[in-house]
Amino acid sequence: MYEIVLAILAGLVLFLFAVHSLSEVIQAAMGENAKAWILKFTSNTIFSVLTGTIVTMLLDSSSAVIIITIVFVNAKLLTFRQAMGIVLGANIGTTFSSQIIAMDIGKYSPVLLLIGFILLLAAKSEKVNNTGKVILYFGVLFFGLFTMEKAVEPLRDSPQFMLWLQKTENPYIGALIGALVTLVIQSSSATVGMTIILAKKGMLSLAGSIAVMLGAELGTCSDTLLATIKSNREAVKTGMFHLAFNLVSIITGLLLFGPFLNLVKQLSVGVSIERAVANSHMLFNIGGVLIFVWFLPFFEKALNRMFDKPTQY
Repeated sequence: MYEIVLAILAGLVLFLFAVHSLSEVIQAAMGENAKAWILKFTSNTIFSVLTGTIVTMLLDSSSAVIIITIVFVNAKLLTFRQAMGIVLGANIGTTFSSQIIAMDIGKYSPVLLLIGFILLLAAKSEKVNNTGKVILYFGVLFFGLFTMEKAVEPLRDSPQFMLWLQKTENPYIGALIGALVTLVIQSSSATVGMTIILAKKGMLSLAGSIAVMLGAELGTCSDTLLATIKSNREAVKTGMFHLAFNLVSIITGLLLFGPFLNLVKQLSVGVSIERAVANSHMLFNIGGVLIFVWFLPFFEKALNRMFDKPTQY
């Protein structure tokens, strides 16, 4: 058991390192372009949602995009209404990583590591260097997942571990576990990644996987809320909107858990369970945004009422 825990931790550290490094490298490579896109293509709610989606897919981190958005709002470069659309889009963009994780390409990670390393050695320009880093970090990311996948295999023979995983069949307990794990490791992508691995190995059911995934959506709010410390009221409202969106979405998902689970099963006939989990992540987030976007004026007024001081006469 000691060796298993160490192997899982090693894989998790590699995954988190790769996610963090990818975000930094891509932000550096894109430079002011990412900022320019965010500022330029947010003239209305639809464009704001699309911008949040695309930038999150490129940076591979919804937290990074939302934190950047909070910084822009604090600097008065974006309005609270524009930020709300970007936050919704970021929740759609983050599902892209779960689709990639569901692909069985971990065993090919050494190829990416080799290509990235060769490009770094041969790099004579910053562009080639950044390309090499991106490929290398993707290799590290998938190797981390591959390491965790191999590490959890012996746990299938552990009655205690399997009994603990069975508790996720209760969607409320599963969501709580997902939220706590994400709160500790500060990465919903890592939580979803581990969920997909456990489901693939037959240790986690589709129902349990979806429950954990729902909880991960809440746990990811912690770092964005921390970014609002010592910020202006508009930035604080942006962080609180992210929390409100995730809370309402999760509560709705738990209340409608049975119908949602059946819908995922119907749409995932003939596909592997890991693909079904990734599909549920995408379906949940996109569905939440499509419903939530109609209530933006209500939440905008509510948060304005909560955080804006009344005018003194």
